Amino acid sequence: MGDVREGVTDGSAGDADYGVIGGGYSAYRQPDPRIARVVADALGGARTVVNVGAGAGSYEPAGAEVVAVEPSAAMRAQRPAHLPPAVAGTAEQLPFADDRFDAAMTTFSVHQWSDTVAGLREMRRVARGPVVVVTCDPALVRDFWLYEYAPLVLDTEARRYPAIEAITAALGGSCTVASVPIPADCTDGFNEAYYARPERLLDPGARQACSAWSFVPPEVCEEYTGALRAAIGSGAWDAKYGELRRRPYLDGSLVLIRAVPDRAAP
Repeated sequence: MGDVREGVTDGSAGDADYGVIGGGYSAYRQPDPRIARVVADALGGARTVVNVGAGAGSYEPAGAEVVAVEPSAAMRAQRPAHLPPAVAGTAEQLPFADDRFDAAMTTFSVHQWSDTVAGLREMRRVARGPVVVVTCDPALVRDFWLYEYAPLVLDTEARRYPAIEAITAALGGSCTVASVPIPADCTDGFNEAYYARPERLLDPGARQACSAWSFVPPEVCEEYTGALRAAIGSGAWDAKYGELRRRPYLDGSLVLIRAVPDRAAP
């Protein structure tokens, strides 16, 4: 995550205060094994990896020596016991030497950084090999059915996520961008993870674990939730979107960007 915000006691960076909204994050944002495989494949068997904006440690590859960097104390405290403690730090000023790691990764974090370009260039600086970024394409965010019920939430997401072209330009080298299929029973509870389970978004904890909801006034969120609850209860949601309940994967806005420096390109 980005530069530490003034007045935020737990060190949260960027535009969201995880000291307030992050308390139950790990209960709803469990790494999904299918997404984890995609991330691991992109890292290419790297032995040393830095995870920037590491949060509670999702998607850190097993078997690698991982150094996690996370500014929020609330998020660092939720790292599972089997993972090493995270370093308190921000993306824009990584406390590591050039080419210190085989690879660098960040998942669901770049939209939190106060200076995305600076953070990405820092990742490129400290990694000899691939830089892997899991994020959402802001051009696709509003295509999700939730936009009908909670437009300001997805407007917020689309505004916060950096353009894919801006990420690849900052990383340089040889870049690939791939859509990441979202499974219907996805255990990582970002908004689109519930594409086939709209009832889950009626849970306040599930919404709190998606930071975009925290930017919308509570009374508006209640209106949105009420509209979704009524649509589910009346059958209107299923009449319009019910086929999604039978779809095993969704090709939504989730993407993985992999950048390899020209000197290391295959």
